[in-house]
Amino acid sequence: MRYDLVIFDNDGVLVDSEPISNRLLAAYLTELGHPTSYEDSIRDYMGSAMHRIHDLVLERTGERLPEDFDDVFHARVFAAFERELKAVPGAVDVLEKLGADGVPYCVASSGSHERIRVGHRTTGLDRYFDEGRVFSSQDVGRGKPAPDLFLHAAERMGVAPARCLVVEDSPLGVQAAVAAGMDVYGFTAMTPPAKLARATQLFSDMGELADLLV
Repeated sequence: MRYDLVIFDNDGVLVDSEPISNRLLAAYLTELGHPTSYEDSIRDYMGSAMHRIHDLVLERTGERLPEDFDDVFHARVFAAFERELKAVPGAVDVLEKLGADGVPYCVASSGSHERIRVGHRTTGLDRYFDEGRVFSSQDVGRGKPAPDLFLHAAERMGVAPARCLVVEDSPLGVQAAVAAGMDVYGFTAMTPPAKLARATQLFSDMGELADLLV
């Protein structure tokens, strides 16, 4: 095994949440008077922490989003998760393989701890992630593309950054992993490969990952 720790992004990598959350985000921003298409949301916000949404809207329009924006958005997302969310095909097999081989792994997500937990409970992935394996942008001062979250996860897991592999599907996440001094495999199921060009390696099927790790 080339790595001592595998750090998974969550949304789009472990749970197939990006289509759901970006559809709802685009609709909510449009409802608030900031016309946003699904494609706009994927391009601008996929893989980012909530503060990036607030920052970009303020930068572009000079207007602040409502104080209850995060709460309303998360309520809509969690309700949709309960109806629609599934694990990414192949994710369970990869986690089972890592567990069987004794390879440490964790999740480091731009989403809140609550969002991660709701998604994992809904899809059954919670059995693979105890509290010590879950890290959120809430735990650090800056979310992706800053390296802080990945560095925090590596420190908590007791592994040097150079011995970590990050699995990411967003340009912001790849940028964060590179800045952290970690190898990163770019998952291209939803993201054009060209947008993940800085990744160490690209792959399009989560079922391929276990073989790439040896």
